[in-house]
Amino acid sequence: MTDIFGVPLPALMGQLTLGLISGSFYAMLSLGLAVIFGLLNVVNFTHGAQFTLGAFGAWALLRYFGIPYWGSLVLAPLLVGLIGVALEKTLLRRLYGMSDLYQLLLTFGMALVFEGLLAILFGSSGMPYDNPMPGGFNLGFMFLPYYRAWVVTFSIVMCAVTWFAIERTRLGAYLRAATEKPELVRAFGVNVPRMITITYGMGVALAALAGVLAAPMDQVKPSMGTGLIITVFAVVVIGGMGSLFGAILTGFGLGIIEALTKVYYPQGSSVAIFLIMTIVLLLKPSGLFGKAQ
Repeated sequence: MTDIFGVPLPALMGQLTLGLISGSFYAMLSLGLAVIFGLLNVVNFTHGAQFTLGAFGAWALLRYFGIPYWGSLVLAPLLVGLIGVALEKTLLRRLYGMSDLYQLLLTFGMALVFEGLLAILFGSSGMPYDNPMPGGFNLGFMFLPYYRAWVVTFSIVMCAVTWFAIERTRLGAYLRAATEKPELVRAFGVNVPRMITITYGMGVALAALAGVLAAPMDQVKPSMGTGLIITVFAVVVIGGMGSLFGAILTGFGLGIIEALTKVYYPQGSSVAIFLIMTIVLLLKPSGLFGKAQ
């Protein structure tokens, strides 16, 4: 059996696979955060709760309406995105132009409200969600479950599509212009508040989509997004606040680094990402791919 720096190849490849899985969630969640912050300048601490809502949406659609996983991939992000639209229209919009602290307090408070409501309605214990793709590939040196391969592939595709839609299409140009030069865009007849609402809803839907992907891999519970959001904020800071490309690349990269740390130095795996964040902030405060202010 081949060893890589003292670690058997199957164990190393298994950990790298887990790192890609974690990186997939980091990338999708940090991409949603980067969309919201980069275009709206809103620090959205509700993102973790919206991830959880996506997982609960998939579970509820299956439990109460018989809608399988594949339907939930579309419906759950859409429904949670609409909740985000309502939140932006009724609450967040009132805080535009004010200190970022007010937005942070509001979104953090809404995260606590969502988590508390889910705990009241469904309890704090986790609920299982059936794996829609049982089985896997026998690669000889390891067994790769079909669903894990699907999560990584789908996440890469969705990140690429989102980046292209915002950076390379007319709609993306309108979204960027509506947030950077609203007076100019309004002069061309574009409904700026609607474009801002669409942007926030898009970022929220990405978080919910990541929640749907996570549902078959973990217990669906109210606290599933609480710890994850802290790591995702660190990913966004390292990549550069508002940088879509930085969010994607850093998300996958840090997932792999975290996995390698668990193999070679398990004691430091829980702080590896935050140590990297500290170093990056000291050397390049705007992040690896962010623009200096």
